[in-house]
Amino acid sequence: MLAEQAEKLTLSSRAFYNDKFPVFAERLTSMFGYDMVLPMNTGAEAVETALKLARKWGYEKKKIPKNEAIIVSCCGCFHGRTLGVISMSCDNEATRGFWPLLPGHLKVDFGDVAALEKIFEEKGDSIAGFLFEPIQGEAGVIIPPDGYLKAVRDLCSKYNILMIADEVQSGLGRSGKILACDWEDVRPDVIILGKALGGGVIPVSAVLADKDVMLCIRPGEHGSTFGGNPLASMVAVASLDVIREDRLTERSHEMGKQLRCLLTQIQQQFPSFIKEVRGRGLFVAVELNSKALFPASAYDMCLKLKDRGVLAKPTHDTIIRLTPPLSIR
Repeated sequence: MLAEQAEKLTLSSRAFYNDKFPVFAERLTSMFGYDMVLPMNTGAEAVETALKLARKWGYEKKKIPKNEAIIVSCCGCFHGRTLGVISMSCDNEATRGFWPLLPGHLKVDFGDVAALEKIFEEKGDSIAGFLFEPIQGEAGVIIPPDGYLKAVRDLCSKYNILMIADEVQSGLGRSGKILACDWEDVRPDVIILGKALGGGVIPVSAVLADKDVMLCIRPGEHGSTFGGNPLASMVAVASLDVIREDRLTERSHEMGKQLRCLLTQIQQQFPSFIKEVRGRGLFVAVELNSKALFPASAYDMCLKLKDRGVLAKPTHDTIIRLTPPLSIR
């Protein structure tokens, strides 16, 4: 699909229609059950798009007073590295040297329903959206407590706040469900997709929403030179087809169970070194005991794994993240 489309047309001006984006748009919206999609390139761009969309909806539909719209997000979140996104971060490494950060953000602990309801009660009239990862990736594959996603859905509906799920990492089969939100059968108002949408060959991201939300942004108010280009559109269609036809979501679920089982056996052999094995699907983390591991770190362990042919990513000094391809044998 990539080579075939590259020989015909890779990019057309957004001032003109192309015949490939509608195919991608129809495939994506029908697959996830939303009215509309706004195509972007990187995950961070899609998050920024969702933030702009939430603010615009807040002012137009919720009637939040000018300059007062608030986005609530979670401590430990990772949504990208743009200025708007790092303004939501609690991580000093992400924000140091990039001040002043953008206003209009409030934080809440991930998984804490009571804290979320408290902030909704206190500031709900000014809150346009709640942005969250259904599974926190960069934080170390943090799984929320059972019932959390349903509680978020109920609270967002109660206080008329957009539920915005960043599924850039966790979506498209990574967690053993096509969306991580599907673990609790909840439907967010806005879905953000990326990473696997480009099939590992080209950056493709997207924001999904229904018309009452998406049409708050009108022509000329937002866009992207490369978003929805013919090449990216056809690569994304092929990626979605592979995920469905090769049953990669089901594979992720089954292979993930096998991987966690094997890692748990290793944990039982070395309980003083391995604190916890957690994850869903092929979205897995091994948390190490820092005292037993000292002076080594998760980074050192990942270098040793690389020497043995295993690519893994360290995070927060003591956590090893394992996210193998969903096609792994």
